[in-house]
Amino acid sequence: MTGGQPPAPRPALRERLKLAAVAVWQRGREIELLHRSMAFAALCFVTLIPLLIVIAAASRTRGSGIADWIIDGLGVSGRAGDAVRELFSSRHEVLSTTTGLGLAALAVFGISLMAAVQNAYVRIWRVDQAAWRGVWRQVVGLAGLIAYILAGAWSAAPWHPAAARTALRVAATLGGGVLFFWWLQHLLLGARVSWRKLLPGAVATVLALAGLRIFSRLVFAPLIVSNAVSYGPVGTVLVVQSWLIGVGYTVYGGALFGHALQSPTRTRRRRGPR
Repeated sequence: MTGGQPPAPRPALRERLKLAAVAVWQRGREIELLHRSMAFAALCFVTLIPLLIVIAAASRTRGSGIADWIIDGLGVSGRAGDAVRELFSSRHEVLSTTTGLGLAALAVFGISLMAAVQNAYVRIWRVDQAAWRGVWRQVVGLAGLIAYILAGAWSAAPWHPAAARTALRVAATLGGGVLFFWWLQHLLLGARVSWRKLLPGAVATVLALAGLRIFSRLVFAPLIVSNAVSYGPVGTVLVVQSWLIGVGYTVYGGALFGHALQSPTRTRRRRGPR
């Protein structure tokens, strides 16, 4: 007669969240979350933002292109928004100096950002790195990221009625954000982690981004104004770079939190797709 012990009861939600927070802290140190977030910010600044500058300049929406997108992401306005807007050239100047070869080079370099995100997701979920033939996932991920940013910018366009604009912003930022980060993890991990396990991380990422927006409005807005007065455009760049580091923290931290909410047992390593 086998006398197996009954399974241990699942911890309460509050206890699970506490354990998840501790696990995020420990795993964040293990995967060097700070260094990865700083690398994410640097790659965004030298690869993704130049690409978005060209796309925003070619877009038919009103406003000043990429400057408006960054101002909206930072949640700033007034003098802080003007300081950010001064960092970028006008639409006409961007389009007149952009060549097809330069645009293709920006797109190729932009893939390195997705490669860094994929590497972080692989470390977080403890799966094997995909073979080099899986680079198409990075290309599709970059295209999806640009489409997500475009959708967010389009939903905030001033030619929408006020009520419709609010509904579109909520749908694009919250609903679209959850769907995007849910899909991005599944794509870059090569479908080796189930959709169910990836959903909490996507929700946590979007909630963290919303919190970052509130933090930016309270902290970064006055910093941009004071730095612009003290250091000129360089001071504004430093604040924008700090905000991008915060974005890196939310993207990786959300995935870490989603992983930590799963079973405390270590995830078995799965081989990457050939």
